[in-house]
Amino acid sequence: MSHLTTVAACSLNQWALDWEGNTNRIIESIKVAKKAGAKLRVGGELEITGYDCLDHFLENETYHFSLEMLGRILDEYDCIPPTSLFAEKYRNLRLNCRILALDGKILLIRPKLWLANDGNYRENRYFTPWREGLCEDFILPGSMQRRQGAVRVPIGDMVLSTADGVEVFTNSSASHHELRKLDKRLALILEATRKSGGIYIYANLKGGGGERLYYDGSSMIVCNGTVKAQGSQFSLDDVEVVTATVDLEEVRAYRCSASRGMQAVRPTEQYRRIDVTAYSMSLQSDDFDVKLSPSCPIRIHDPMEELALGPALWLWDYLRRSSLVGFVLPLSGGIDSCATAVIVSSMSRLLIDEIRNGNAQVISDVQRIAGAYEKENWLPQSANALTKNLFHTLYLGMAAQSSKETRSRAKELAKAIGSYHTDLNIDEVFKAQKNIFTIATGFEPKFKVHGGSMAENLALQNIQARTRMVTTYEFSQLLPTIRKRKGGGSCLVLGSANADEAIRGYYTRYDCSSADVNPIGGISKTDLKRFIAWACTNFDLPILKDFLAATPTAELEPLEGGYVQSDEEADMGLLYSDLQVMGSLRKIEKMGPYSMFKKLVQGEWTHSKGMKPREVAMKVKRFFHYYAVNRHKMSTLTPSYH
Repeated sequence: MSHLTTVAACSLNQWALDWEGNTNRIIESIKVAKKAGAKLRVGGELEITGYDCLDHFLENETYHFSLEMLGRILDEYDCIPPTSLFAEKYRNLRLNCRILALDGKILLIRPKLWLANDGNYRENRYFTPWREGLCEDFILPGSMQRRQGAVRVPIGDMVLSTADGVEVFTNSSASHHELRKLDKRLALILEATRKSGGIYIYANLKGGGGERLYYDGSSMIVCNGTVKAQGSQFSLDDVEVVTATVDLEEVRAYRCSASRGMQAVRPTEQYRRIDVTAYSMSLQSDDFDVKLSPSCPIRIHDPMEELALGPALWLWDYLRRSSLVGFVLPLSGGIDSCATAVIVSSMSRLLIDEIRNGNAQVISDVQRIAGAYEKENWLPQSANALTKNLFHTLYLGMAAQSSKETRSRAKELAKAIGSYHTDLNIDEVFKAQKNIFTIATGFEPKFKVHGGSMAENLALQNIQARTRMVTTYEFSQLLPTIRKRKGGGSCLVLGSANADEAIRGYYTRYDCSSADVNPIGGISKTDLKRFIAWACTNFDLPILKDFLAATPTAELEPLEGGYVQSDEEADMGLLYSDLQVMGSLRKIEKMGPYSMFKKLVQGEWTHSKGMKPREVAMKVKRFFHYYAVNRHKMSTLTPSYH
């Protein structure tokens, strides 16, 4: 008898509380898995509710609707055991559960034992962890009892048993994208099955679920430390199913070395088993047309490619679910807003590729959002044509402060990527706001170069910065109407403050850092520069070289001799590369001032950079001083891609 079996791992783009949509995508993935001959289908974590429900997990109706949708899903199962994640209440406890079912009947409710509660995860706020080894009976609600033909089903820490031992492991995940994270994830999965053997099915959510996170798919099937199938990390497909045909005999052979076999006969604590031996994972007869899945090459994107893909797809998910009609970005001529604009351009390139591939969902969304400027059934023929209908850029200059270079760079970049660009000055608004204070107090504030104090200089800079935010929001609401878009509409305002500036607090509260969403808020200045250098070649945008060569400046003070005198790094007293290093040590390695000082003195800052301990100490003190005094700014920071 053959011991081949086909299994499926599903990556679905699930939205928080999108009950109908989430259920339909799960059912679609079941049909795809069935068509491929899969004997087991595994989906991502909390795929019925969506992972990003936040405090909606505290509402009773969330659990009621979870069961209702589960009933619909079970109607679709026919001789294929699924694992489907949903939220359930038991003994007045909220549980993050996995459902294992066969032929439309629940075999087991498996609650999560170890909740994720670090970084961006807050599962302990919503759920209670299940106790290891605990097994009980769960009383089904009336509607489920009729479908199940039973009052109770098992709940707890158990395994399904079709034979001796556990040969198939499933992991339903909601792992979000981080730069350079996929290779670590792969290493953990490969090492687990390389050491103990087994078939490991990893199913991860994909797309933006409504929060700051982008779940990056990469579902995979691994056998004995070898990847048999791997899904895409970044994709515009709402439903992606990867399958592989594996041999259970390979697992048994891998595990039965003489040394391991003799040591394994010791008495150990046994898992409670649910007997499903009547259901065979293996094919019922030898079928020589069924082929084993070969090993597949592991696909890991270059980090700069990740920046071009992850934030771009996150922006598209955010836009198509927001009922808004495009994006507006204040394009300053600096590296940060440039990077944001290039990410939007990358989004358009990805959408054009999917349109050419006939992706029905993408075509429908593009026609609904961008096609309102055009004739019925319009489809863009290029990325720039699509960008023109989705993306608006503004250069918000000041006659006395803005240089010709930044104005020109903004204009040329907008032309290169195809955005609808508007160049304007905000001098009149600035003067009017300044005069309000003068009329009320009789005092006229001046810039430092005109003899004003530091307080006056900062106040005048902030008037400009905050005027730009107000002006940007006004344009975001009216530009679609001015352009005669059918139905009008408003745009999402994009922010472009990077992670280093947020840590240092080097920005004006309620300026252009205040926006609806920020695709670069979790990315360091150093990585942004690398990304722009990568995009210059890979996106064929030679104008980006000018951005890389430019001195970073906010241009909030009057020019001297027609040239910019201010320098952001000089103003901060820290290089952006310094901020990235110290920010990483504080956040990732959990270092305070003294331990950070020791690390840097004993490391590359004294050896390769030749810095003296006193210089290192001054930088560390400056970093922690501004980190502390600017914490209030973080409370209103724009939701950003993580």
